[in-house]
Amino acid sequence: MKEILFATGNISKGKRFEKELLKHDIKTLTLKDIGIKLDVEENGITAIENARIKARELFKLTNRPSMGMDDTLYLEGVPEEKQPGLYVRRVNGRELNDEEMIEHYLELVKEYGVNGILNAKWVYGMVVINENGEEFEYTWEKTNIYMVDQVSQTLNPGYPLNSITKLKIIDKYLTDATDEDKEKIKVSEDDVVDFIVNSLN
Repeated sequence: MKEILFATGNISKGKRFEKELLKHDIKTLTLKDIGIKLDVEENGITAIENARIKARELFKLTNRPSMGMDDTLYLEGVPEEKQPGLYVRRVNGRELNDEEMIEHYLELVKEYGVNGILNAKWVYGMVVINENGEEFEYTWEKTNIYMVDQVSQTLNPGYPLNSITKLKIIDKYLTDATDEDKEKIKVSEDDVVDFIVNSLN
């Protein structure tokens, strides 16, 4: 079985592709799994650039197949200076915990949303470095979501915004969406899994 190191300490993010990659005989290991802490300055201006910084540093430390991932969030109708962009957790120079994030984004929905709804878009970037040191990059978007001004009763540690984000069409919180729901509206990341698999081959 192949292994790939995922440059994240976020347990939820670490499990994101775990199940599908196992079907391809690839085991995902996070920073916590291997006992490493990355000390990198994520100073890129895009998700891809930050993903590359993390993947390169992890590969340099371990010389093992590594991947880095980052994301940017854009909210419809919110002024540029208040757009989260790359800094989804950082507001006014301070890192927010899960509860503070929910509170901050609820305020944005209340201020800029229409009838308690604020359309949102995630843009993701991923860089994989294989055992030969070759780099591959991939970017994708999710536009099938919106934020609301009410919090779900189900929380998703590490992904706090899932409890105030709903999937379009089925009007259901991300925290409450079943695999069947996601299949129904084709919220699939098979293309990302294929990218990782092909990068390692």
